[in-house]
Amino acid sequence: MSIVGERLKGLRESMGFSQKVLAGKLGISQSGVNRYENNQSEASYKTLLLYADYFDVSMDYIYGRTNQPQGKLYDFKPKIEDNDDMRLFIEMCFDPKSPMSGKLKDTLLQMMKGGEDT
Repeated sequence: MSIVGERLKGLRESMGFSQKVLAGKLGISQSGVNRYENNQSEASYKTLLLYADYFDVSMDYIYGRTNQPQGKLYDFKPKIEDNDDMRLFIEMCFDPKSPMSGKLKDTLLQMMKGGEDT
């Protein structure tokens, strides 16, 4: 398997996405994702940029020029999906009567949003 196909598959699997889910997020076809991962087709540079931007990795990482996802020019900051399951889990973890629990819960919820109001 070529390094590009391995890296694309590894990125998808690291998030627990099916090919169909990732295709929907990137706006490409599921069959395209399958072909890229199995080296039956080469992804265009625009498609590879979609992967790099979505997973916040460098093109050098995708092409196998480095084993560090962030490459050499910026810090790796994976995206945290804002979903109702995670929000519900955070809500259940904290005692509503404790003021410190409330602050910690609010901080975690802000982190899920990307720290907009911190």
